Amino acid sequence: MKKSLIVLFGFLMTASLVSAQEDGSKLAKQAGRALTSYNIDPSNNAPKLDEAKAKIEQALGFADVQANSSAWISKGDIYNTLLQRDMAKRFVDKDAPLSGDNDALVAAEAYIKGYELTTKKYEKTDALKGLTETQGHLINIGVTKYEAGEFEKAYNSFNASLKSHELLSANGQKSLLDDPEQLSNQMYITALAAQLAKRNTEAIALYEAMYTKGTDKPAVYEGLYNCKLEAQDVAGAKKILEEGRKKFPKDSGLLFAEINTYLKEGKLDDLVSRLKQAIEQEPDNTSLYVTLGNVYDNLYQREIQAKNDAKAKENFDFAKQYYEGAVSKDPKNADAAYSLGALYYNKAAIRTQELNALPQNDFSPAAMKKYEQLNGEVMALFDQALPYFQKAESLNPDEMNTLIALSEIFARKDDLEKAGEFKKRLEILKGGGKNATPYFKN
Repeated sequence: MKKSLIVLFGFLMTASLVSAQEDGSKLAKQAGRALTSYNIDPSNNAPKLDEAKAKIEQALGFADVQANSSAWISKGDIYNTLLQRDMAKRFVDKDAPLSGDNDALVAAEAYIKGYELTTKKYEKTDALKGLTETQGHLINIGVTKYEAGEFEKAYNSFNASLKSHELLSANGQKSLLDDPEQLSNQMYITALAAQLAKRNTEAIALYEAMYTKGTDKPAVYEGLYNCKLEAQDVAGAKKILEEGRKKFPKDSGLLFAEINTYLKEGKLDDLVSRLKQAIEQEPDNTSLYVTLGNVYDNLYQREIQAKNDAKAKENFDFAKQYYEGAVSKDPKNADAAYSLGALYYNKAAIRTQELNALPQNDFSPAAMKKYEQLNGEVMALFDQALPYFQKAESLNPDEMNTLIALSEIFARKDDLEKAGEFKKRLEILKGGGKNATPYFKN
């Protein structure tokens, strides 16, 4: 008796499984019928479309239905119809919301899946027809996601448009990306979206495909350079940058990439010509003037260390020229004002080292005269630096180096009240606070 019960139980389980499988197939058929009802009379059968969506999602929860190409194509049709319904609403109200986050992507992925599963010619035709209808929406929704800063979603939508193009082209069907320029543009924006979404591997693959074909887009070289750097392929990045600079010598993006590379590597002499070129191309970009001023400032320090006084003076004058150029273009540029102050301050620091190197116990007239001369030069340089630091503080009261310089200059000038004030302001910053207002006024 017990044995019979066990056999019967096993039979019931099998029967239940068969029933579940049949339910999955039934659900898929019900989804198709609901879609047909909607298409016959969309106005009176509006709920049928949502029913079709619910039924097909339920059906594809079953393993046997997941292996059924027609179910996937049906899903593509349903989501494509949902999207068409939403777009029709937008003709009336441009701000009408979409019912899904990206029904075009869901439809495209379903059509591609259905195409891959089927061996039937008519089903392949249906899948390709659906992809043709969906492709434009993939691109448009991708643009919307990109502009919203949703780069992962933008990449997925753009990438599906490229996959759709490959499939359509392979089957002799028309694609929105048949024009080589359109395809190139779509590949680039897809690569850029991948790069911004931190999908470096996918971005590199797309950039390299365009690079191998011989792209006329300098941005491809810039994107590939940045992605290779991100992947720690420094040699590969440099190779791409060098090729890009030779091919597109006037492109600002590649020029700035080269400037940033030289800045990191401390190639001061190479930077001068690049920054001058950048200034020619962007004459109102004050940061370029400040950067070139910094380069000359560093070259000045280098020549001072090497005791090449003539060359040092030349570089000092160039640094001053470019810092002043930045200030003239943007009087509220705190970095430029600070840099001018620091130029004189650092020169004073060098003179102070010479002053401190004088013999401490030599009180001869010659030694005293030398001391007074150097001390006078130091104080004169501090006086030249002071107005620039005051300006920088008025523009940014929370820049620590500016406050340090002001504190030390006023201490040198025996203005203990102001020196103490800036020490207090420094302590506020060191404690994690902010100075409510600047001490000096614009």
